[in-house]
Amino acid sequence: MDDKDSHSLSDGDVKLTQLTPSVLALATTTRLPPRRNVWLRIDLFLLPIVTIIFFLSFLDKGNIGNARVAGLQKQLHMSNNQYSLALTVTYIPYILVEFPSNLLLKASAVSFAAPYAHLAHQRVGANVLLPTMAVLWGTVTTLQGLITSYSGLIACRFFLGLFEGGFLPGLTLYLASFYPRQRLQLRISIFFVSTSLAGAFSGLLASAIVHMEGVGGRHGWAWIFILEGLVTVLCGVAAFFLLPRDPGAARFLTHDERVYVERVLHEDGVLARDDVFSWAEVFSTFKKPHVLLMGVAGFFNGATLLGLVYFAPSIVAALGFTANQAQLMTVPPFAVAFVVSNATSYFSDRYGARGLSMIFSTIISTAGFALFLGSTADHARYGALFLIMSGTYAAAPPLCAWMANNARTHTGRAAAVAALTVCTNSGGVLATWLLGALSPAPRYTVAGVVLLVFQVGIALCAGANWVWLRRRNRRRRGAGWVYAL
Repeated sequence: MDDKDSHSLSDGDVKLTQLTPSVLALATTTRLPPRRNVWLRIDLFLLPIVTIIFFLSFLDKGNIGNARVAGLQKQLHMSNNQYSLALTVTYIPYILVEFPSNLLLKASAVSFAAPYAHLAHQRVGANVLLPTMAVLWGTVTTLQGLITSYSGLIACRFFLGLFEGGFLPGLTLYLASFYPRQRLQLRISIFFVSTSLAGAFSGLLASAIVHMEGVGGRHGWAWIFILEGLVTVLCGVAAFFLLPRDPGAARFLTHDERVYVERVLHEDGVLARDDVFSWAEVFSTFKKPHVLLMGVAGFFNGATLLGLVYFAPSIVAALGFTANQAQLMTVPPFAVAFVVSNATSYFSDRYGARGLSMIFSTIISTAGFALFLGSTADHARYGALFLIMSGTYAAAPPLCAWMANNARTHTGRAAAVAALTVCTNSGGVLATWLLGALSPAPRYTVAGVVLLVFQVGIALCAGANWVWLRRRNRRRRGAGWVYAL
């Protein structure tokens, strides 16, 4: 795609998403901006916003683990079973809303032919729906700090899941509409590994906030919910005014840059003019082997990752640390996971190696679980957490990107990504019991064995998916569309 010197298209009053294929073809004669500058500009504007909000989503979902160590479970007189039930209640609405939420975003992205193109802009877009979710779940998180009973906690956890459930699949679908497939995983990794930073900062923040014990007549754990929830509400409100609806509405790009981005996305198959919603397309997506394989891998990875989100402070505390020390000692493993995940995603994007990236990551986490189970020394088991968290968090971005990359239509992409997050959060339901009532501290033997087997399962699914997609590509050689490996 060489730059060519010629006259630029006139911006006028025409929105880029309304351009016909013939008009888009004229973009090849437009002075095109340097490729790296365009994607860098999108990165600098878009990624900080979505990363901060996603960081806050995991902070708000997982801070109950910090509150537990700070006294929540004791002061609400909860048993381990009741704590696991409170976590499970979060996932029931969480799972139920993921699929319809993504279909709503798909319906909002339908392109209309002139003279009906203006109707598309009357629908709810991701730039409205995602900030709305953030404001709502941030409000619920804040209200968790006002509860005085177990029933109040159950109610808050239900509505937290209801309002936050569609955020991850919606955010993945939103980012997938801005980047060509080969550039997507690193961007997903950047916002996704903020979850590891959320784990790190959650421990740091909790260790400081718990010193507010008694302020306003509230416990320190209550202030964890109140302060972190208020920050989410403020960021959600700001996102209403900052997020563009799509590349064609990105005011931080010039007209020529918007034309260039849309042309690249069309050539890469990310955008399609004839993409209309179809239930047949939705159901056919669920039958595809690569979707099924990634769904199983997503369940395994979700059980591991979400188990760490909720129970990392408790696991560390069981190694002999005090409550406040445990909050702080969760920080280093999460920080290392952040670095490893970004590094593996960079190489995965550079060499187009989604499958190999997943397999490499699971080798790391498998070694970590083996060390955790095989050692009785607390310092060795703490060291194992570095491997477990690094491998688990590094496997998630290629899993998500691989699913989005291999859907040819927007409808198929919405259905596939939603299916993956449903499977991932279903794994989270298992984790709430596996690391809670079913596997007592400090050994967590049952959980360790099951999650080790899950790491092997992820590697097998990734290998089988790579083989299947490679065979499909050989059969389709010359047909235009090529599956990402």
